[in-house]
Amino acid sequence: MHLIDATLGDTRLNKSLVTNLLAAALVVAGYLMQSAIVLNVGLFALSGAITNWVAVYMLFEKVPGLYGSGVVPSRFEEFKAGIAHLMMKQFFTTENIDRFLSEKEGLSKIDLAPVIEKIDLAPSFDALISTVAQSSFGGMLSMFGGTDALLPLKEPFIVKMKTSLVEMAQSDAFHELLKQEIEQPNVMADLQTKIANIVEQRLNELTPQMVKQIVQDMIQTHLGWLVIWGGVFGGLIGLVAALIQG
Repeated sequence: MHLIDATLGDTRLNKSLVTNLLAAALVVAGYLMQSAIVLNVGLFALSGAITNWVAVYMLFEKVPGLYGSGVVPSRFEEFKAGIAHLMMKQFFTTENIDRFLSEKEGLSKIDLAPVIEKIDLAPSFDALISTVAQSSFGGMLSMFGGTDALLPLKEPFIVKMKTSLVEMAQSDAFHELLKQEIEQPNVMADLQTKIANIVEQRLNELTPQMVKQIVQDMIQTHLGWLVIWGGVFGGLIGLVAALIQG
């Protein structure tokens, strides 16, 4: 993976480097040939390519004396606040949650089976044994070895209970009850608050360097082409300017 990233980084670097070298070569050639057209094309192409490269660089690095440089790290808190606002105001709104719950397959996509499988139902069996021992069957049970006689039923009881809970959780009646409960105003507000807290906790784990790396990786994927097109359009403008002057 690191090798692939390094290769992509080299490709972006080569695009920028080749563009700048070609533009610089045109400048030198135009100067040596004393050709105003070639010199203009080279100068404008070089200025366009370098300007685009510097502009992208200044997004992530603070350059002394250049106001506005290093905007991504310096606006770190605003960046986090923007993500939080986007998540809560665009995705996890009351309307969107309600729409999800109203969809036919909304709640049916929630599979509670893995959760139920992890539940320890041993206390439930112990409570059942205690209830039987304290009931009118307690005396009769003592004639057959007491509560120890029921211990072989523990595992079958737990398996049967989990199977029954899974079937219940997958039923339409359960989904409808769950939907009605979640759609209660106080429950919906509490759900949104919990989601907001989760989003905030995750965003608090971000550091300025992490944000810089995320945005930089996205933008630098196309950095080479920005430099190339800067050089191309700069060269065309230089050509037009030279022709007008000529």
